[in-house]
Amino acid sequence: MFHEQDRLAMGGQYSELERSSEEGKDISSAKSTDLIEACISYSKLKKYNKLFACLDQLENNIKQGDKLVVHHGMFSWNYPENISVIPALLKAEAYVEFGDYEKSVSFAKTAYELLPAVEWTSKDRTNSWVRRFRIRSWGLLALAYALKGDHNQASQFVTQLENESATSSEFWLTPGGIQSAINKEKGFELARAYMALGQYDRILAAKGNFWDAFASVSEGMFGTLFAFVDLPKAFMTNKALYETGHIKEAKEGYDRLLSKPETKSNGEIYWAILLDRGRISQAEGNMNQAIDFYKQSIDVIESQRSTINTEASKIGFVGDKQAVYGRLIALLVEQGQAGEAFDYVERSKSRALVDMLASKKDFAAPARDPEKVKLVLAQLDTADLGMRVQDVDAKSDARSTGTRNLQVARDALQTAAPELSSLVTVTSVPSAKLSSLIGSDETLIEYYYNGDNLIAFVLSRTGLSVTKLNGSGLDSQVQALRAAIEQPGTETWQTPSRMLYEKLWKPLESSIPTKNVIIVAHGSLHYLPFSVLQASDGSLLIDSVGLRFLPSASVLKFLHPLSTKKDSQLLVLGNPDLGDAKLDLKFAESEARLIAGMNHTTRLLVRLDASETNFKKTAGIFSKLHFATHGKFQSDDPLNSGLYLAKDIKNDGVLTVGELYSMNLDADLVTLSACETGLGKVANGDDVVGLTRGFLYAGSRSIVASLWSVDDQATAILMKAFYENLSDKNKQDALRLAQLKSRKIFSHPFYWAAFQLTGRAD
Repeated sequence: MFHEQDRLAMGGQYSELERSSEEGKDISSAKSTDLIEACISYSKLKKYNKLFACLDQLENNIKQGDKLVVHHGMFSWNYPENISVIPALLKAEAYVEFGDYEKSVSFAKTAYELLPAVEWTSKDRTNSWVRRFRIRSWGLLALAYALKGDHNQASQFVTQLENESATSSEFWLTPGGIQSAINKEKGFELARAYMALGQYDRILAAKGNFWDAFASVSEGMFGTLFAFVDLPKAFMTNKALYETGHIKEAKEGYDRLLSKPETKSNGEIYWAILLDRGRISQAEGNMNQAIDFYKQSIDVIESQRSTINTEASKIGFVGDKQAVYGRLIALLVEQGQAGEAFDYVERSKSRALVDMLASKKDFAAPARDPEKVKLVLAQLDTADLGMRVQDVDAKSDARSTGTRNLQVARDALQTAAPELSSLVTVTSVPSAKLSSLIGSDETLIEYYYNGDNLIAFVLSRTGLSVTKLNGSGLDSQVQALRAAIEQPGTETWQTPSRMLYEKLWKPLESSIPTKNVIIVAHGSLHYLPFSVLQASDGSLLIDSVGLRFLPSASVLKFLHPLSTKKDSQLLVLGNPDLGDAKLDLKFAESEARLIAGMNHTTRLLVRLDASETNFKKTAGIFSKLHFATHGKFQSDDPLNSGLYLAKDIKNDGVLTVGELYSMNLDADLVTLSACETGLGKVANGDDVVGLTRGFLYAGSRSIVASLWSVDDQATAILMKAFYENLSDKNKQDALRLAQLKSRKIFSHPFYWAAFQLTGRAD
């Protein structure tokens, strides 16, 4: 009755099914009948590197008419004969795991919309595949919408799932009939949707039905492996107990799971268990135990190359991993452990940056042997993906070997290219080391906040101190100041400016003995023009303090001084021809010509010559780069934020953040005299992946960029003063004095306060 491949799939032996489906076949050119089982096995095993290539080939086959597959056995237990809908469903599920909920919604909708158009076979209709795929599509839509925060849309699909039932005319050739089978699949979809929506009481209320459904569906995916079947089910139970106030039962349940060595095999659930156990210990007053649980949770989180939520499509849970850092940092500060707290702040920024850049593969490798670095990076990715494979047949020693391979790859990359290592693995520099990199006339202030809990670390050559601040209403106050500044005809900016001075600066004044300050911002503070913070006497911060900024304190380690042998050559790109007269920047071109005329070793590129291609060909030989052009900021896709230049047949005319991470520059200064060039996406753990961070990695030591769209004429005046000042001032003083000069002409901060210096001051 059952063919061997049917038996393997039904038993959850997907590693065996993978070997069987690949044996003697070229997957890149296989027919759909041979391909379908390989794609399903890759999906269940979480082998993403193979999955997408397999699905692309399957989709191509379907477009060519190869959409009906031959079942080896009598029944179509695992997939229908017409497979037209399967690629979209498997992609929707995979994108949930990658955290790309927009794509997941798109593919789930595609699957649902395909259902009426598919020419189902008689066997497919008998096995009720239309209804089953409708349930899966609705379930994925409910899950993806819930995880992206759109609970209204998610609830609509939950309601549709709850009302779904089999008709009396339907019958499926399985024990218990079609009603039982559909109810199990519906129960599975509802369980993870309720989990994603945080409706824990509903999970507990129907726990028995859900767990039967979960076991039935999951064991079809994973056999009887504890880590990938029993553990998720137990986690859902204990999570629901904890969130509904049944703390004693949750604690006992979590402790039972932590006592099992196999729990460590599923990192995506293991870290969340450790987090909740830490929360329970903290509520009980056992702070040392809470700190230990939080640290263990972070160790699990940081063991991964990137955040891929392998359990999201199964249990509907995607925890906020930055919340673990937030809880640990706050608790360490309470316990007087400022040094450790500071280190975890830096690690939280590093984790956020690594996640942002996880999809990027073609990093520039500034090292003696770039080919070796690229090989090690590939090995790191391979080892990380290998650790995620959910293989029933994998032995514990094989998993230990995988862990060792991942660590070996990390160590090799750290040795070969430490700066690149900081982009793809979580790293930090101890505060004692960082203090030695701060100038004797400087103080570093690093802000960190989680909810209303706002903390400021003050680091100097003499040591580290920490101050707890009032974070209540911080985001709204920053937004209010920004909105007021963008109304240059009014003085309404002064009220939020004074409030933020009182909140962010005044409590620290006694701890800041120097006139120069390095700011490491966090969250919405990246959007704050600190120079306009106003004291009670009406003076602004810029009047008495020199400011520079860093995306994280650890960046200090990589800001090397300019090579003394390099001439001070300047490349200026201004007012590129963007093919639309409305986008021309009259004053930007005048600014570019003016700046170019101030330096005898300048190359000026304007209009069509100010192209992305020309920049890429020549930028590496210049010590200073100046852009007078438009910039774009994409908060939903920060790697595609960029600068607009002229396009040609070789390049599209947008120099993106992603491209900068693939470039090698050797620039002492990059000036971005464009619109919104300093903005970047404020990630959960805060590191801003914007143009400034991209230019730092590409090899620039300092970047001057703007926080908002700046008036052309005012910018030209400020930039002329800035470059004049550079003849005998460092970059920090040159910018500050240029802003003060511009302020005498344009008193409102809209015209002069947008520009900030990131990187080195000298």
